[in-house]
Amino acid sequence: MRQQINSNITKNNQLKSFSNIREQRARQILEKGNPEILEDNTYLVPSQYSDKKYLVSFYDSFSCNCPDFQHHCKGKGLYCKHIKTILLFKKLKNPSLELNKEIITFEVPKKNLCIYCNSEDLIKSGMRKTQLGKKQRYECKKCKKRFVLSPIPKIKGNEKLVCLAMDCYYKGLSYRDISDQFKQFYGLSISHETVRNWVLRFSKVIEKYSKTLHPKIKGNWNADETLILTKRGKDKKNPNTEFDYLWNVIENKSKFLLASVNSGRSRNKKDAQKVMTEALKQNGKIPFQIITDKNPSYQDGIRKTFRNWGKERKVKHTSILGRRKEVNNNAIESHHTQQKEFHKIKRGVKETQTYADGFKVFHNFIRKNVKDKTTPAEKCGIGINNINKWENLLLNSIENVQKKSNCI
Repeated sequence: MRQQINSNITKNNQLKSFSNIREQRARQILEKGNPEILEDNTYLVPSQYSDKKYLVSFYDSFSCNCPDFQHHCKGKGLYCKHIKTILLFKKLKNPSLELNKEIITFEVPKKNLCIYCNSEDLIKSGMRKTQLGKKQRYECKKCKKRFVLSPIPKIKGNEKLVCLAMDCYYKGLSYRDISDQFKQFYGLSISHETVRNWVLRFSKVIEKYSKTLHPKIKGNWNADETLILTKRGKDKKNPNTEFDYLWNVIENKSKFLLASVNSGRSRNKKDAQKVMTEALKQNGKIPFQIITDKNPSYQDGIRKTFRNWGKERKVKHTSILGRRKEVNNNAIESHHTQQKEFHKIKRGVKETQTYADGFKVFHNFIRKNVKDKTTPAEKCGIGINNINKWENLLLNSIENVQKKSNCI
């Protein structure tokens, strides 16, 4: 028994020394020059002593075509010096954060236009007293109507209060708690039903605008479905009839939520095809690989969405059934944990899809990662040039709706 333990210790020491040697050689390779990035998960790493270049790729796990990896590392959980070069390169350079970010900015229109007829011929017409204070009132000479210029007209409050309500709600507060906050800190009597209308209305508006922002990442997707408690009523004979299925697709590297679709109480191949189609529209590019669980609906959904049949197989579909040591679905399971925590205190919702849309916006653009303090959108190259990200998204969304209505 002692001899076996001693032999294991010596093997571990040998593996550790070999790993340290490979890491030193990886640093020497980096001193010669940076690896060549072919695609998101494929690199060409130069040899240490010759002009050769070795192909390093990462799908389920790292792989290299060098002799050291093929003979000594493959299947043993070990990395060759070329794979260690890529790991060091990512730590030092962090290429995912060095993308040219598409900065979303909102500028207040220079011209004051009539909210009824878009006329520029306006004159000041007194002040209007509100709970928030006095506001300038304007009169249009063309249509003879008076109004207050505001991005969101005819609401009790302003855009900042709407953004505060949405931020508090998607961070876990109830509608009544938010209403009480407005009363205590701002002296505003805004009912919880008004707050609810704000959240539902502008969650739809912002989510429609967010669909126009494409991350265009050609990486790995994780897909899975979860159960969300609804207020349809319980059936004692069928224990799961008070739940709806919510399908989510997330990009593995950046954790950008590409699609979140409510399918009601069905879980068939048409539902899988629908969520894959939504993810493809949001991303703008076909992924390398889609990782799912054992649900057979994904196979038909992926096949029909990406025309994945015969010799034209464009996407690799990997099921974790029986392969949990090699590949996992942890990225999407982690998101489901956050989503269930959000719904846990709600005790059931009626507008499941609307709340899923709002939580998708919150996850992608507002909620920062604990480690690197960045949002999934920022990792994908979509940055928001404003401290108040909710306000920036809201104002851009309203402007986008106004442009479409003017075109019609």
